[in-house]
Amino acid sequence: MICYRFVASFFNHKKMGGLKKLEIKKNIQKEEDRNLSFRVFDLNEEHLNHYKNPHKKDHFLIIVIEDGTLQLHIEDKVHSLKAGKISVVFPEQVHCVSNAGPNLRGKIILFEEILFCSDILKNELSTYNVNLSTQLNCTVLSPEDFEQSLYTIRLIQGIYQKPSLIKKEQARFQIKIFLLGLIESVHGLHPIFTKETADKPTYVRFKKLLNEHYKEHRTVQYYAEELAVSPKKLNSITKKHCGETAIQAIHNRILMEIKRQLLFSDFSHKEIAFDLGFNSPSALNKFVKSKLKETPTELQQELAQMYNA
Repeated sequence: MICYRFVASFFNHKKMGGLKKLEIKKNIQKEEDRNLSFRVFDLNEEHLNHYKNPHKKDHFLIIVIEDGTLQLHIEDKVHSLKAGKISVVFPEQVHCVSNAGPNLRGKIILFEEILFCSDILKNELSTYNVNLSTQLNCTVLSPEDFEQSLYTIRLIQGIYQKPSLIKKEQARFQIKIFLLGLIESVHGLHPIFTKETADKPTYVRFKKLLNEHYKEHRTVQYYAEELAVSPKKLNSITKKHCGETAIQAIHNRILMEIKRQLLFSDFSHKEIAFDLGFNSPSALNKFVKSKLKETPTELQQELAQMYNA
């Protein structure tokens, strides 16, 4: 059953000021936070209250579950988190939490990208590395690795509570160790991530261009010209790095935005169609139906049910 009260209240929020974006610099729990690029909190009702409505962040969020259960909605996916699971939410990903279990216990880590000085982390945790961001949205470590991660997080939390100039550097180092461990665990499950190829920068540039221009440009030819490669070469690169052709990547980016606007905006289907470069609502309807075998109205109802199950 769709929770219309939730959807209505969220749409009212949209009308009053747009999709909320949380900024880490405004999350001040103590005076020292003004000069820190990270935060560490216990996972409890007080801190989860800020995350119950769909929103974005300008920073990374890590949720670590020690006990209990929690549902984490990221874009159009729902992740059921339980003890031993870790989730990384990337900047700009629309997300919220729901259905927190009675015995929920764990940690919340927030950090800015400025924390990185490692090229490995910068490349791996790029907003445009769609494959990795999707995998890190819900990760399961071995019991031994999970316990080691908890130990590291407790060290970071201790530093956060009583920071000093030297300890802040220690915390940055520990966060990077923790993240590299998560990335390594994903690499082990997905061998494609271990392949450092000469054309990986081209793929990252393609995803960045696509994110910036998908509303106006939706042909492979346009992106190939911008990247100074042939359409055939661009298809080869995208298939290697994300398992889809360039046109599939373009269409999937458009579909992601259609889903976002259907769920998180109060736009009519006509307004969505014109915002995304379709020449009519019927063209939007035809596109959605050809990709998902359902109409925008059916898709909207399905997304609302998923977010409010």
